[in-house]
Amino acid sequence: VPYRRGREKSRTVAEIVAEVGELVGRGAKEVTLLGQNVDSYGHDLNVDSYGHDLPGKPDLADLLGELNDIDGLLRIRFLTNHPKDMSLKLVEAVAALDKVCEQLTLPVQSGSNEILEAMGRGYDAEHYRRLVGEIRARIPEIALSTDVLLGFPSETEAQFKDTADLLSKLNFDTVHIAAYSPRPGTFAARKLEDNIPPAEKKRRVEHLERLQEKIAGGINARLKGKTVEVLVEGEKGGRWWGRTRTDKLVFFNDSRDCRGKLIKVRVEKTSPWSLQGIVEG
Repeated sequence: VPYRRGREKSRTVAEIVAEVGELVGRGAKEVTLLGQNVDSYGHDLNVDSYGHDLPGKPDLADLLGELNDIDGLLRIRFLTNHPKDMSLKLVEAVAALDKVCEQLTLPVQSGSNEILEAMGRGYDAEHYRRLVGEIRARIPEIALSTDVLLGFPSETEAQFKDTADLLSKLNFDTVHIAAYSPRPGTFAARKLEDNIPPAEKKRRVEHLERLQEKIAGGINARLKGKTVEVLVEGEKGGRWWGRTRTDKLVFFNDSRDCRGKLIKVRVEKTSPWSLQGIVEG
């Protein structure tokens, strides 16, 4: 996808800080930094005409530090990360900065080294497992989300099982599962035959969906009886809804106008997809 969309271009730290400050002044409580590969932020800033780095070159960790100092801003999120480029400096920033949420999206795409190489991902499954271990060692309360692409050209049953094994062992909070389809302009569409039958892709997707439902259900069940902080986003079906710092969807009842507020909710009921509770106090 990055090759299809062209080169990334970083906005300056000052520009982003100014815009976020303006958004907070208009009532925003949370911001999400977006990038095709957000970890490469700053690679094109403070370079000379030959492409050499100049002193003071910022990266994503530096940007998060600047945003963390904005008064009135409650939460910061960022996505999407790339396992090849995510640095320990960035992980340490997430651990240290109080406004940066304990939730990361880290797409793995496949648990098979052969498929990862065919995708041109630039890392193997062992690197990914080590990175997840380092993140959890530094941020024990982290919630991790990942993306998986199934039915990539020539993916064997054994390679599919490598992906299922990785998911079962790493226990992600959320997994976005998709079946491969050719995207015009990409290397895979030009050079690789889409040779996995649609029915087989569907079977693999459904298998992992059932696996992830069980994993997410177990993770969320551990929150029953605990109190979580919810930033309320809206009202649906007569109930308020919002998200925790770890991006858990929470529903609760309250007669007050809770939109945009931080509310303490004691979790009474859980499912793989959401939590329900009552307002504390």
